[in-house]
Amino acid sequence: MSIAGAPIAAADVVASKSATRRQIRGSSLLLVGRLLSKGVNFGVQVLIVRYLSKGDFGAFAYALGIVAIVQTVVTFGLDRAVTRFVPIYHEQGDYPKMFGTLLMVVITMAILGVSVIGGLYAAEAVMGTSMLDDARARSVVFILVLLGPLQALDGVMIGLFAVFASPRAIFFRKHVVAPLLKLAVVLALVFGGASVLFLATGYVAAELLGIVIYTVLLVRVMKGSGLLARFDRATVDIPWRTVLAFTVPLLTSDLVYVTMQSTNTIMLEHFGDTLQVASLRAVLPAAILNQLVFSSFATLFTPQAARMFAREDREGINDLYWQTAIWVAILSFPVFALTFALAGPFTTFVFGSEYADSGIILSLLALGYYFNVALGFNGLTLKVYGKVGYIVKLNVAVVIVNLVLSVLLIPRYGALGAAIGTAATLIVHNILKQAGLALGTGIRLFDRRYVPVYASIAVATAGMLVMQVGWGPPMVVSFAAAALISLALLRFNRRLLDVEETLPEIMRIPLAGRLLAK
Repeated sequence: MSIAGAPIAAADVVASKSATRRQIRGSSLLLVGRLLSKGVNFGVQVLIVRYLSKGDFGAFAYALGIVAIVQTVVTFGLDRAVTRFVPIYHEQGDYPKMFGTLLMVVITMAILGVSVIGGLYAAEAVMGTSMLDDARARSVVFILVLLGPLQALDGVMIGLFAVFASPRAIFFRKHVVAPLLKLAVVLALVFGGASVLFLATGYVAAELLGIVIYTVLLVRVMKGSGLLARFDRATVDIPWRTVLAFTVPLLTSDLVYVTMQSTNTIMLEHFGDTLQVASLRAVLPAAILNQLVFSSFATLFTPQAARMFAREDREGINDLYWQTAIWVAILSFPVFALTFALAGPFTTFVFGSEYADSGIILSLLALGYYFNVALGFNGLTLKVYGKVGYIVKLNVAVVIVNLVLSVLLIPRYGALGAAIGTAATLIVHNILKQAGLALGTGIRLFDRRYVPVYASIAVATAGMLVMQVGWGPPMVVSFAAAALISLALLRFNRRLLDVEETLPEIMRIPLAGRLLAK
């Protein structure tokens, strides 16, 4: 399928802009939900770090690194098939292929899940303790490894909700139920005086319960929309070749992030110890918070872009891309200011003086993760357009770069070396993805209309950094300054964000109305 570039009627332009606003509105609701869930999850992270010994937390973090690898293998990139092919087939009314895609995803993931888990347990039975020297880490790994297939299935269900359901359904399951289940496990851990093994078991049980809830909600949604009535087992057409030709090469995208997080964790344990792992993994969730807005908007971006692609609406995708990009960049800035310019005092305040040396690690990681999201959904857009060859070459090159940097830096600098390598990899990766938009996507590499947005972000970041390094004010003053600068960015860029048209509900709030009115 290709974009013909035919002229777009005025009515289609209006429809595209309306779709972009709906996407941003829905994503804003998911952002609110993600803020709530991240707040709970971050509190859970702090409780775990403070309750467990540094060694036990290192073992738990190491096991989560292994889980990420298992999840990547089991998912097999098929979550992308859900968010790309399902909306395209749905838009075209090709229900046999739509249901065939869903059936293929479920069957493949079930086979891979059983194979991977069975293989790991079989290897442990044959090799014994030689697989892993740290007994705590070994025990936790063989409990938490069950999370891999469950989280893979959870990701696919989120994709289905993004295609068929309202954002409110995703809000409830992902941002209310899931974090509360984790919080319940951790509170039981702390008040019950339990061990890290209890924590691992509780995480698995919470994920399993969440899957059950998701399944019930999804069946109700598909029944209510009449989709289940269109299912005919005799006509199901599984597009194996089409889907696998797209998803298998894009496994390299998962490899990039597995290399940066899980592989770095494994190398730190190998060349150092679980204390080095703890120094990195304790602050990693705080750095990844820079992707909070990005992840919220990504849930609905891919299905919407795929539908526009099916309609050959080139200008609509460009508008969708850059409008979401500036929203992501502006709304992500408060987290970036906190985790980059204020990383030192923030780390000590949240995690305690034992993790004071992780401040510089957090700052480097935050820079990499924010840069990776500030220019928008370049990687997702390339996938929607089917630019598989470029993505594969890019991902392989980036994985090699990260591995080389890790081998050079981790043995000598430990967790700091891992942070330097990760930040450099994220920045290079995003620059190359942005360059890939020139490959016939119709997306402008950089839209000049939005120069003021990115210039104001650069000035605000420099100001925060100079204030913190040159003056070093009390933490309360620094946090207040970060909040005021973030609000100033919103006001300065209010016209380009088009808040009045996109989120008119906010304008009814007196202070917000004055701040954001054109």
